Amino acid sequence: MMEQWRVALAIVLLVNQFGCSFGNVVTLNVKHKFAGQQRSLSAMKSHDTRRHARLLSTVDIDVPLGGDGHATGAGLYFAKLLIGNPLEEYHVQVDTGSDLLWLNCVGCDKCPTESSLGLEQKPYDPKKSSTSSLVYCKDEFCSAAHDGKLDHCKSDSQCEYYVVYGDGSGNGGYFVKDTVQLQQVTGNLQTAPTNGTIVFGCGSKRTGELGTSSEAVNGIIGFGQANSSVISQLAASGKVRKKFAHCLDNVEGGGIFTIGEVVAPQSKRTRMVPKQLHYKITMKEVHIGDTIIKLETSFFGGVDENAAIIDSGTTLSYLPTKINDQIVEKITSGKSLKIEKVDGQFSCFKYDKNVDDEFPVIKLHFKDSLVLTVYPHDYLIKYSDDMRCIGWQPNGAKNEEEDMILLGDLVLSNKLVIYDLENQTLGWAEYNCTSNVKVKDAKTGSEYMVGAHTISSTSSLTIGGILILLSMSIHLLHFLIP
Repeated sequence: MMEQWRVALAIVLLVNQFGCSFGNVVTLNVKHKFAGQQRSLSAMKSHDTRRHARLLSTVDIDVPLGGDGHATGAGLYFAKLLIGNPLEEYHVQVDTGSDLLWLNCVGCDKCPTESSLGLEQKPYDPKKSSTSSLVYCKDEFCSAAHDGKLDHCKSDSQCEYYVVYGDGSGNGGYFVKDTVQLQQVTGNLQTAPTNGTIVFGCGSKRTGELGTSSEAVNGIIGFGQANSSVISQLAASGKVRKKFAHCLDNVEGGGIFTIGEVVAPQSKRTRMVPKQLHYKITMKEVHIGDTIIKLETSFFGGVDENAAIIDSGTTLSYLPTKINDQIVEKITSGKSLKIEKVDGQFSCFKYDKNVDDEFPVIKLHFKDSLVLTVYPHDYLIKYSDDMRCIGWQPNGAKNEEEDMILLGDLVLSNKLVIYDLENQTLGWAEYNCTSNVKVKDAKTGSEYMVGAHTISSTSSLTIGGILILLSMSIHLLHFLIP
């Protein structure tokens, strides 16, 4: 359960050089990993539980060579990458809570051979790519990946990694360098291919849940804010601004993930809690109709900041039990609802009318006057035509010291969420995520319209009767930073 906290460690992604004119937009198509699947509520909760076990601890540890490193887990969306020469197609989970890019490699022990997502489980084979090369212990990348601790690594040996998750899952292997192809935006809603070179993990062994065919993809790509994350490495190489945004649609299906500066729409921002690996902001109050729940620090073990983690890789949203109970009581009070348990853990009730007419709007108030509005159709999940389930969940913490707030897609959908890592701010604006956003090329000053795209055409998606987020596109806006 959620008490299985993950020890977090930023590991590795080195971007060496992109073979394009920096100042352009690059697109990477992304799709929800449950697309076309009929999944139960418990399957979603199980995914979140495994993820939380790998996400929420903030303890830093050393990474012995080939040994007991810890890293972050997978997210809810997967992207198509073209890697190698000749180019081969791989699908990797996109995760704002992790920093490592790795693929399953040929000869992998216990790697899945099939996927319930319908994705081909084709391993990466460095020997079949003419542009692939190994990374050795003597290379600067290896030293950076292991924080300079290379006492047991001979200079002419391969640079290895091993990551262990709090729930017992793991991935290990070695690092390789190869070509990756992305889609460069050449104008409004226009793209062309462009190549770059990256170093990534070549996974030779998977354990635990990572070794099952359920939800299996070819690997993980992280967009966390640690110095080793994808966006941080790109920014350090001078090729992008350290800013990105996502807009996830759960009405029509679609969305946008943009690396670069969003010009329009504008959004209100708040400061991130400093010195955190994850995206945390200070939450002050919860407003439900005329009821105000103030978040006292006693809810969080007496810490100074009532930090909420913003995580697009989590499906539902999780609160301290004291807060969750008050919200559920306010939602259901004064109504003749017969609450029943679905999948053994979700509070559900019969209801076939428009929930927005009967139930209260919930507003989460953050520092700097930032407000997140959550509508009844967001938090009351449609399980069937006449059944609704409450999407707010208790976080399952064993004590107040472990209490936390984790806000996932339940509340983030239909909003453009903007992360500005340069200024350490985060904010959002309610938005039509099937439309376009405008981004700015800092080199030329040009502004481009970036729209939602899909890996393949997909109709509405339900998971056990629940409408879930569908496809989105990642748009990489490259800049030449002065």
